[in-house]
Amino acid sequence: MAQLIADRRDVDFVLYEQLETDKLCKNKKYNGFNKKTFDMIISEARNLAIKEILPTFAEGDREGTVFENGTVRMPKCFHRAYNLFRKGEWTALTASAELGGQGLPMTAAQAVVEYFLGANYTLTLCAWSGVGAGELVEAFGTSKQKDLFLKKMYSGEWGGTMALTEANAGSDVGALTTTAVKNDDGTYSITGSKIFITNAEQDLTENIINPVLARIEGAPAGTKGISLFLVPKIWVNDDGSMGEPNDVVCTGIEEKMGMHGSPTCSLTFGGKGRCRGLLLGEENKGMRAMFHMINSARLIVGAVGFTNASTAYLYAANYAKERIQGRALENAMNPDAPSVPIIQHPDVRRMLMWMKSHVDGMRSLIYYGAHLMDMEELATTIEEGEYYQNLLSLLTPVIKSFCSDRGFDVCSEAMQVFGGYGYTKDFPIEQHLRDRR
Repeated sequence: MAQLIADRRDVDFVLYEQLETDKLCKNKKYNGFNKKTFDMIISEARNLAIKEILPTFAEGDREGTVFENGTVRMPKCFHRAYNLFRKGEWTALTASAELGGQGLPMTAAQAVVEYFLGANYTLTLCAWSGVGAGELVEAFGTSKQKDLFLKKMYSGEWGGTMALTEANAGSDVGALTTTAVKNDDGTYSITGSKIFITNAEQDLTENIINPVLARIEGAPAGTKGISLFLVPKIWVNDDGSMGEPNDVVCTGIEEKMGMHGSPTCSLTFGGKGRCRGLLLGEENKGMRAMFHMINSARLIVGAVGFTNASTAYLYAANYAKERIQGRALENAMNPDAPSVPIIQHPDVRRMLMWMKSHVDGMRSLIYYGAHLMDMEELATTIEEGEYYQNLLSLLTPVIKSFCSDRGFDVCSEAMQVFGGYGYTKDFPIEQHLRDRR
């Protein structure tokens, strides 16, 4: 059977031969796992990815997301796959079992990530959106906030976002104008607008929790005066039940070149003066807290670029084995020689080997980043933990930028293997190239 998303032999090589991930099971935190259980989990993820999630990739792109009256309809085919994803408890891979997670090491989880992102990154990123925001709650939230939000965010019942960007505050986050005014009950009234917010409105979850950067009245200018707030789309009552709509309104979605199954939203908070938020962490320490999520997001961005490349390469390799065109080099001057698969042509081989070498390098780099996270988690001294943390801090932007940029190059080279067919919608390469751009 042709490999469709990732070559399992290549995955196992990095996982067990390069990084010896199974040795993590000697640590008390992971002694409930072994190589056999890792293999079983990865195989189950592969089956779900290929059978249920991969078919939604092209269909979701064709249907796209639809904005209407402040709501966003996701592609119809996403709903069944999303529910299967949730029921299989594939959302919180590394979270503790007490919070509904699988408790996997980051390195082993990366193999699962590779299959799901490779099948359909737009759907998978939506399924994991609550986890990314939930990790902020777990790291900086109060006990009450954790009780109210974590389990439903980690289960995929509630989604999440990362609401940073404003029209005049992109890379210059300190220029934001969203404000927060403290209320008598300890909540904050949030007023402002954000743009380019992924999955900030969708119909796959019953609620969406927005971590929002805003400035409290009287706070210093610039990034030193930014605080972080949890702003639910639907207010969450003290008993965990959902209350009234929280005056969080999606005013539109972007019409994009690619990623048609992923809504990129504009949000308005407090347009009617009834938007409330909960302070997450300390006042004026919002950037420090948000970077906890940003660093994880950078690794995911790199992983998406890599899985784009891996899938595109495998499609190109399979196509090159099947496409019959031209005579073999040694028979180039023989008009009676039979035509051969294009994989026998030297320049096609060169392109495939170039793609393969970069895909393997990206996989190794990303898995190594996950390995550093595991080693930091298991460090027995402060010095050891700082060593792994500093190395990861160095590599995180490299993983994001290199895998994103080189992922596009691999997709472009894969299209070249297909020739003119690669530019048509009859094959998936054009979508991978658009999405990767």
